[in-house]
Amino acid sequence: MKLHLDKSDQYFTIARYDANHVTIGADRHESNLIVMPERLDAGWHAGSFDTLDEAAFAHLAGLGCEIVILGTGMRQRFPPPKLMKPLFDARIGLEVMDLGSACRTYNILVAEHRNVAAALLFDPA
Repeated sequence: MKLHLDKSDQYFTIARYDANHVTIGADRHESNLIVMPERLDAGWHAGSFDTLDEAAFAHLAGLGCEIVILGTGMRQRFPPPKLMKPLFDARIGLEVMDLGSACRTYNILVAEHRNVAAALLFDPA
């Protein structure tokens, strides 16, 4: 049996989070973003959960991943089904969770070497 060290620092993982930010590596991110194992997209959706639109989901559908985790802030909220259509049409799985659950689930899937993206929305009080 061959054993090898799995270096978690070779991928983007989330070290901490709260309602206002996530920390990825040594960097603090305070605006909505997409985190993937090998890339960050800090330019995704400048608005709030309530302003999510078709363009935001079309962008997610074009990432080339097998599953998208949508972190909807400090509470779980489901977007209207018509917005999720680009993901369904592309046969990309979608999980909707609160921010903490999304961060933890993303890290687990990255550790399993899954092709995952976490689209994280912040909703400071």
